[in-house]
Amino acid sequence: MTESRTRCGRRRTLIACVEPLAAYLFNSNRMTHMSILLIGYRGSGKTTVGRKLAAALSDEFLDTDELIVRQAGGKSIKDIFSDEGENGFRDRETGALLEVLRLDDHVIALGGGAVLRDENRAMIKASGHKVFYLHCDADELHRRIAGDPNSGTARPALTTLGGGVEEIRELLVTRLPIYRLTMTSELDVTHLSADDVVQVILKML
Repeated sequence: MTESRTRCGRRRTLIACVEPLAAYLFNSNRMTHMSILLIGYRGSGKTTVGRKLAAALSDEFLDTDELIVRQAGGKSIKDIFSDEGENGFRDRETGALLEVLRLDDHVIALGGGAVLRDENRAMIKASGHKVFYLHCDADELHRRIAGDPNSGTARPALTTLGGGVEEIRELLVTRLPIYRLTMTSELDVTHLSADDVVQVILKML
């Protein structure tokens, strides 16, 4: 019960931060330099594309999952899920968003589930940053994830389906409309290399 109250208190604190952050982000004095946010399912290429895009723009790159791992003392996302539960990880994710959305002239890759909470989407919308949704078919996502030697050890399964292609298909049914609600632009990256995606985004800016 104490742990539950603590978690609820932390969540209320995070939500309470959204309104002042939105006021800051809408301040006309800082609307000249925006950042670029990349959203999408795990394996869609957000981190790889983000690093290349940041280099092309001479911007800084940040990955919220990497930030969370650093803030957790190097603990993997899988271990954070195990020790703190998904809600604990999502609280950390909301905190990371509070930090990165204040930044201008950055390319920022958001975790695959970063857009799931209402307050997170409110912050993203309030930021005024450009939000690119990298859409990818479930089969290709599964191929990419299965080919990543770090994915199984560092990333948790998100359903009882165990992280396979059926899990991806199931979660995309829920997440696809949320990604599209949050984005400002969408790219189908299923058959594109990371370099191709960067070139398309550069043309869209």
